[in-house]
Amino acid sequence: MDPRSSERESSGYVALVRGNRNFKYLWYGQIVSLFGDWFNLIASATLVASLTGSGLAVGGLFVVRMLAPFLISPLAGVAADRYNRKKLLILTDVVRAVVVLGFLLVRSAELLWFLYALTAIQLAMHGVFYPTRNAIMPDLVSSRELGTANAITGTTWSVMLAMGAAAGGLVAGGWGVYPAFIIDSATFLLSAYFITRIRYEPERRDAHDKSLRAALHDYVEGLRYLAHNLTTLAVALHKASLTLFVVGAFEVIQVTLARDFFVIGEGGGISLGILYAVIGVGSGVGPLAARYFTGDRERPLQIAIFLSYVAMGIGLAIISTLASFGTVLIGTLIRAMGGGTLWIFSTQLLLQKLPEQIRGRVFSTEYAFLTLAMATGAGLSGWALDQATTVIPDILRLMSFLILVPGLLWGGFLAKTLFRRTD
Repeated sequence: MDPRSSERESSGYVALVRGNRNFKYLWYGQIVSLFGDWFNLIASATLVASLTGSGLAVGGLFVVRMLAPFLISPLAGVAADRYNRKKLLILTDVVRAVVVLGFLLVRSAELLWFLYALTAIQLAMHGVFYPTRNAIMPDLVSSRELGTANAITGTTWSVMLAMGAAAGGLVAGGWGVYPAFIIDSATFLLSAYFITRIRYEPERRDAHDKSLRAALHDYVEGLRYLAHNLTTLAVALHKASLTLFVVGAFEVIQVTLARDFFVIGEGGGISLGILYAVIGVGSGVGPLAARYFTGDRERPLQIAIFLSYVAMGIGLAIISTLASFGTVLIGTLIRAMGGGTLWIFSTQLLLQKLPEQIRGRVFSTEYAFLTLAMATGAGLSGWALDQATTVIPDILRLMSFLILVPGLLWGGFLAKTLFRRTD
């Protein structure tokens, strides 16, 4: 039965997972896949740092991780809107399961290029998976369930970050990095199995015109949609602001903090896992607490996004003191609560507004924005850290001010629209 054909009586978290078979298996796949992803990220960053000792090399890893999905995004969005979304999800999982096993061959700094190449393929497949998963979710749940489904999906990312990063840090710090890559491969296969259990019959069939020209035409149509819907474009840029001014740089900085300042475990693997775990807790708790007050109402969601920018600025200012590892963790928690709320609520606003036929292209364009922004932030911070690790407090203080810029712009936009309504 098509889950969109009727409204369920309850849209509670437990009721959704128990009552909607399709969402349940999509969620199961997300759980195991994300668990492996964080194993892979911790292991990759630790491996690069151990082999090279270079902040620029670690920054390069995150640049590759972000540029690969950026480059694939035009075709990814078109594919998500043209072809069977379930089959795309399975295909990307299987390809990634094979690719990550290649990380086992990287044993010296001379093979760092191979790690980068494998990372590019892995994250290019993620660049297809991410917009496709977002695009398929409204196909599997009713409109009343959509907010709950998005909250579960976002919180699961956070919980698995906390659990996967902590476990990955323990494995990398205690046993070395290579077992993490094997675990990651197995999780992709398990995710693919769960997705095969979804009963999904798309309303449209594969496109008749499969030429590159037709694909590019479809992608341009998605860009035109955003150009004519400026509010949607503004919402789609929130994650790019977050990744440019905060996440991209902090991904690199926290590796240095774990390796050189607060070292726990081999190469700081355990302390890095703890940092990621705190980010997971904060980005999960933040949106759940905020949603208690906002529900799925558009205006409260918009205001909560503005407050999220303020929280991130405060958190980064606390981290910049580097007073102790505990202080850094408190600041990281506050920063993550703001970032998680912004991430989930901006996704919710798009899910509620986007027409089904354009959904994949808008989400892929949003992902292109955020990946390019994150690559820029990671690259610049990696370069700065190679000049001197003593600049970390200065970088963090600068980030705490810069993140307020898009926040103030968004606040001005909200005030302008409010005055329009009261005229």
